[in-house]
Amino acid sequence: MGSRARARWAATGLGVFGLLCAVLGAVMILVVPSLMKEQILKNVRIDPSSLSFNMWKEIPVPFYMSIYFFHVANPSEVLKGEKPQVWERGPYVYREFRYKTNITFNDNDTVSFLEYRSFQFQPDKSHGSESDYIVMPNILVLTASSMMENKPMSLKVFLSLTFSTLGQRAFVNRTVGELLWGYDDPFINFINQYFPNAFPFKGKFGLFSELNNTNSGLFTVFTGVKDFSRIHLVDKWKGLSKVDYWHSDQCNMINGTSGQMWAPFMTPESSLEFYSPDACRSMKLIFKEENVFEGIPTYRFVAPPTLFANGTVYPPNEGFCPCLNSGIQNVSSCRFGAPLFLSHPHFYNADPVLADAVLGLHPDKKEHSLFLDIHPVTGIPMNCSVKLQLSLFMKAVKGIGQTGSINPVVMPLVWFEESGAMEGEPLHTFYMQLVLLPMVLHYGQYVLLALGCALLLVPVLYQLRSQEKCYLFWSSSKKGSKEQEATQAYSESLMTAPPKGTALQEARL
Repeated sequence: MGSRARARWAATGLGVFGLLCAVLGAVMILVVPSLMKEQILKNVRIDPSSLSFNMWKEIPVPFYMSIYFFHVANPSEVLKGEKPQVWERGPYVYREFRYKTNITFNDNDTVSFLEYRSFQFQPDKSHGSESDYIVMPNILVLTASSMMENKPMSLKVFLSLTFSTLGQRAFVNRTVGELLWGYDDPFINFINQYFPNAFPFKGKFGLFSELNNTNSGLFTVFTGVKDFSRIHLVDKWKGLSKVDYWHSDQCNMINGTSGQMWAPFMTPESSLEFYSPDACRSMKLIFKEENVFEGIPTYRFVAPPTLFANGTVYPPNEGFCPCLNSGIQNVSSCRFGAPLFLSHPHFYNADPVLADAVLGLHPDKKEHSLFLDIHPVTGIPMNCSVKLQLSLFMKAVKGIGQTGSINPVVMPLVWFEESGAMEGEPLHTFYMQLVLLPMVLHYGQYVLLALGCALLLVPVLYQLRSQEKCYLFWSSSKKGSKEQEATQAYSESLMTAPPKGTALQEARL
């Protein structure tokens, strides 16, 4: 076979291969998006066969709880009516472990479960130890005093005498470990002995004593196996479709997810809504910006300014009242009547009056705002930092000497940050199967189509080149024939020319 024949077959072969690539690329453009969507839905739904099931069941991401205390530097002066001075102490960092038990799949496309939490102190990440002493308001004394404010004077005097007998004061000096995980309090023992069931606490009293090695209540959420539109949404919490802590149906609604995964295929118009048992309410975060975490594209969601706004500033929050200043939420209705308030740390994004009332507070957007970074295609969190503060409203109560002359103030007690970021093997698996593979398929389809179109040009160009060569050869041959004929005619004319003398003779005639 000649070289021209081989070139022709090679060009034809590349053209056929290009046609196949172009067809495959076009088919992939039509089919791949639906296949990718199907694959993602299969791997994010709550089903034992899904890629994310084990991640959902027992969160592999290392979570940390960082706790900061507000140490009261001038308790004696506060009792005299002066402005409180606080020093921030911490962080005291704990590794948080979460795992689900009693997982039961129901017939209505839901799954029920209990999620347990446990905490382990991390000395190397902490700024201090659990044996550090902290001076802070005595929640039990000040709460009981607040509850008795409108009671008969005789009862208030009796309570004050009881406090004196038991050695109770308006401020306590306890270790970090005691304040967090509990200590024996003589007042609680007295109440439980003489007034059973008056207090919800039967053992030790601590800020987070109800969190360690306990669950947050039975959640029932939609799996998304049968109905994708409701994937991860909460159906019931503790058997309830709504709570009864607040004063409006809207505020009592249990909306969103349980706060661990959200529906896939998010857009910048999406929001993150979830129910928080700790806050006793549903919360909604809003989209802020696009980010990249460890090579994975994410959407960052943040708290809107209205999250803890009072009903005057944001009427839909009226159901959470009675309210004080804007920027703090009264949670007394779900905290046994204790005048406790939830907010951002240092009263960030709240009425400036709150921070001005306590010396030592410095609200800062970077340090005290919360965020969640979510992979928008799957709805799985990549990186998060949730920061909240717990405060106590305290004031002097006439007839109860322990409260002195305390001026009314919302006193910050502690603020905490729950943070976690996907890393290690879970991050690698997630990236390979749910980011890299879809990315390769997405760009591969266009590469195949472009390659196919380019290869289809090869036989076309070869044919055009061949025709050009034939034309040049024909033109060259034709030109050569004309030149040969001209040369031959000239030669013949020379051979038939008349003798030189003939022209002279004719001239003479």
